[in-house]
Amino acid sequence: MGLFLWKHKRIELKKRAYDYFRQIDELGGVLPAIDKGFFQSEIADAAYQYQREIDEGRRKIVGVNAYSDQKRLKIPLLDMNPEGYLMQKSRLDEVRRIRDNGRLGQLLDRLRIACEGTENTMPFIIDAVRADATLGEIMQVMKEVFGVYEEPIWV
Repeated sequence: MGLFLWKHKRIELKKRAYDYFRQIDELGGVLPAIDKGFFQSEIADAAYQYQREIDEGRRKIVGVNAYSDQKRLKIPLLDMNPEGYLMQKSRLDEVRRIRDNGRLGQLLDRLRIACEGTENTMPFIIDAVRADATLGEIMQVMKEVFGVYEEPIWV
């Protein structure tokens, strides 16, 4: 690709990006655009277009619509150890038994206070992890403060 074409392509791409930013601004910014389903719609449209290009052969994906082997694959099933759940639960029970639960409670309270304010929560999360907090315990604190986001359904 010649230098002129490369420069032209770069200018066109920059123009399209700024047009996109302007469109988001016209919707009131990122958060209102999310609430109006703008990004969800853009993602769905792009995914649809991408799949059509594959289906019509305009986009080649090795192993899907180009250079694919026609013989059937035998995919082995993953065999789960039926005792796995019990082993993991036993390890978790042991961690909960030997950790300093009083100290952990204080650290989770500090995390809660940080979540309620404007502090960076990461140091508080790290402290809780180092005190053997589980992901579920940390998430429970954050859910109590922030709630659970449910994305609106856009069709």
